[in-house]
Amino acid sequence: MRLDHEFTVPAPIDEVWRAVLDPERVAPCMPGATLTSVEGDKFKGTVKVKLGPVSLLYKGSGEFLEKNADERKIVIKASGKDSRGAGTAAATVTVTLTAEGGSTKGAVATDLNVTGKPAQFGRGMISEVGGKILDNFAANLADMLGEASEGKGEDTAAGESKTSEGATAGATTETAGGAGADAATGRPKLESVKPTASTPREAEPIDLVDYAGASVAKRVAPALAALAALFAFLAVRRLLRRR
Repeated sequence: MRLDHEFTVPAPIDEVWRAVLDPERVAPCMPGATLTSVEGDKFKGTVKVKLGPVSLLYKGSGEFLEKNADERKIVIKASGKDSRGAGTAAATVTVTLTAEGGSTKGAVATDLNVTGKPAQFGRGMISEVGGKILDNFAANLADMLGEASEGKGEDTAAGESKTSEGATAGATTETAGGAGADAATGRPKLESVKPTASTPREAEPIDLVDYAGASVAKRVAPALAALAALFAFLAVRRLLRRR
């Protein structure tokens, strides 16, 4: 099936372009996805999906087929299989970026082939869920780019501060007679250690009930009605037995 979606990221196109070319940066932005390895233009990972009590883990691989910097277009071929053999998914995804002022608009064209349990939901629901997942992806990507930009600003400010502290320490050495001594106490200054980045946590599964909402409820309603009827039948039968 062919699916078309769009997303917008409030960041310059050059920043977004560099991000989408880097699986290690962009994978954590995709809900449910965990990157496991990268080798050149090829990568492997997992995607977790949950529908009520049913959980699916897709293990798959992908490859960049095209990286057109002039047109800001990438083409990725990816495929995955449910770890329990309940279904497969294969897709060729074309992402084209265009600048809109200080923001970036992305057009995503997906040629998708799905088998197994996910296929029963049909094109409409898959498209709806896919669109919401891309919206979350765009929001996560914007947050990631924003944090990276803030980090650069903090590093620059820290560098300037360190230079200033170095000059102050030099002056303190002359006046207090101790290398790196504090101007007020004359005691040696302690080096501040910048905390290292925390280890990325494993992605939370994509909950289709949260993403599809009423659409899933409509499809599950007949099963719930049948279950309610069964409980009612059992309750009546127990009541008759007591009599």
